[in-house]
Amino acid sequence: MRSHLCGEVNESLADESVTLCGWVDRRRDLGGLIFISLRDTAGIIQVVIEPDSPAFTEAERLRNEYCVRIQGKVRMRPESQWNESMATGKVELVAEQVEVLNASAPIPLLMTDEDGEEVRLRYRYLDLRRARMRHNMRIRSKLNQAIHKHLDGNGFSEFETPILTKATPEGARDYLVPSRVHPGQFYALPQSPQLFKQLLIMAGMDRYYQIARCFRDEDLRADRQPEFTQLDMELSFVDESGVQDAAEGLVQAVFKDVLDVDLPSPFPRMTW
Repeated sequence: MRSHLCGEVNESLADESVTLCGWVDRRRDLGGLIFISLRDTAGIIQVVIEPDSPAFTEAERLRNEYCVRIQGKVRMRPESQWNESMATGKVELVAEQVEVLNASAPIPLLMTDEDGEEVRLRYRYLDLRRARMRHNMRIRSKLNQAIHKHLDGNGFSEFETPILTKATPEGARDYLVPSRVHPGQFYALPQSPQLFKQLLIMAGMDRYYQIARCFRDEDLRADRQPEFTQLDMELSFVDESGVQDAAEGLVQAVFKDVLDVDLPSPFPRMTW
């Protein structure tokens, strides 16, 4: 359906025809000349619909958050209109064809940080379209990728552990799931896969990690909610410095891959 992503269109594509799909982030009608900010996962590009364009009639009905497909030709903006803060800031798309893939009803929120939490969560699919939320989701994805890349390259094996298990006495109450095949009995959701990790190390797996989902039926705290994710690691035949080296190397790799920040090495270490 598309030839390029919106955020990938730049001056190297000048005078070429492209087809883009995305959402109308903003619409401006300047007395017959219509400007659309078209958004997709890669970024935003400015689209111009001129009065004599065959796409003009269809473009007049566009509103914010309409899902559209636009075909047109890339052209350079006048140098005085370059937007250096955008990857697409030196070009614009002159629309030749506009197709509405899905119209949008008037949206019930402002799509900014001014929206209250209740309305944001009620219309979560709209909230997640905001640039800040998209950035957060991508950071989370890059974090997981960086963890996998570093630990896989340092002799760790990734294993999954069961979600439905036997209740074990830990620091909080368990969430329970009734068993259909054993009436009156329950599975527990793991507070952490600690027992399974220890079984794997005892079985000789040597180095193991898991980005594990954990469940704890306890009161909310600043850094804890009923369902959360943690990174678990187990190492065989190591002393304190071996564990510190593994953790330090991981943190350095994550900061470099995700944020392009070089952390000093070695970290300061307490001697008591």
